[in-house]
Amino acid sequence: MLGSSALPANFPMTYAVADSPVYLRIDHISKHFGGTVAVNDVSLDIERGEIFALLGSSGCGKSTLLRVLSGFETPSSGRVWLDGKDVTDLPPYERPMNMMFQSYALFPHLNVWENVAFGLKRDGVAKAEIAQRVEDILQLVQLQKFAKRSPHQLSGGQQQRVALARSLVKRPQLLMLDEPLGALDKKLREETQVELVKIIKQVGVTCVMVTHDQDEAMTMADRIAVMSEGKFLQVGAPSEVYEYPNCRFVADFVGNVNLLDGEISKDENDHAVISSDVCIFHVGHGISGHLGMPVTVALRPEKIQLSLQDPGSANNAVACTVQSMSYFGSYTSYHLKMTNGQLLQAWVTNTDRHHETIETGQHLWAHWPDNAMVVLVH
Repeated sequence: MLGSSALPANFPMTYAVADSPVYLRIDHISKHFGGTVAVNDVSLDIERGEIFALLGSSGCGKSTLLRVLSGFETPSSGRVWLDGKDVTDLPPYERPMNMMFQSYALFPHLNVWENVAFGLKRDGVAKAEIAQRVEDILQLVQLQKFAKRSPHQLSGGQQQRVALARSLVKRPQLLMLDEPLGALDKKLREETQVELVKIIKQVGVTCVMVTHDQDEAMTMADRIAVMSEGKFLQVGAPSEVYEYPNCRFVADFVGNVNLLDGEISKDENDHAVISSDVCIFHVGHGISGHLGMPVTVALRPEKIQLSLQDPGSANNAVACTVQSMSYFGSYTSYHLKMTNGQLLQAWVTNTDRHHETIETGQHLWAHWPDNAMVVLVH
């Protein structure tokens, strides 16, 4: 992992704060390829200095939208506004943006310094200014001592930082990241996520990133848009999207979740009751539905508690049999078979080395508080 990444004292802060918090406006953008709708009438406002993630599976339209923003694709309809200016019809080289690809696209015949300086040289920037800007950005990403190395002499994480430095050295108004950490192994990816956010925040550039990795989006982004079939299903802060998904797809795509079907049997201002063949769900808030309405209860595995004794409640508790278990160090994942034959996943944090032993085939109870559930209307 990198150490502290302090901005050089003379690093120019070129991203001045404007009166309006809206910096990038995606205004009813659609993109069709023949009869295929890749992006379907999406609108979004992104604030200055925000790190925003487009999250979704392959083919959902997130990369196409990023290409529209960068000018590599022309939208079938809609407009793109940056800092109050319509940039929809500008070619990529005239847009004050830079994109960093998953492959990093480093020139193998150039060393680190030359790779970072390449765009400035092509733009005709004076030699003295190029030297200063390259030195400043290499200091920011802590690659000064690797300046004369070739890309193949660097680790994956170092190559990623070279690509980031090359993107930032041109001082773009908008930085776009296309699966920025996809080429790194899990441990290095987790370490680099934190450092990448730190650098982007220090520079102050507005950033839009595309990823299919929910952990990456949750760790790096200020806000997330979950995409499916060319549309935004939910936009919000990572904690909001995770804790309060607005539909079955979002609940299932972001994190692990148990989805349990039932129907409303009571709906008051301060609580609701959902009846099902699993158990009676007592929810600690109203739903604004009608009696008999089919709903799905979303219950995260970490919200569930396990007990070898009957918890003594008729609500939010179900008898189970342990089908399998997997130890992950910090927690253990249990797959439990309920009385109706449906499986329930529960995660138990391993806070004690000498905790109560649970074995495969054992009978126990799963239970949870009334604020642990989200009710999704069909």
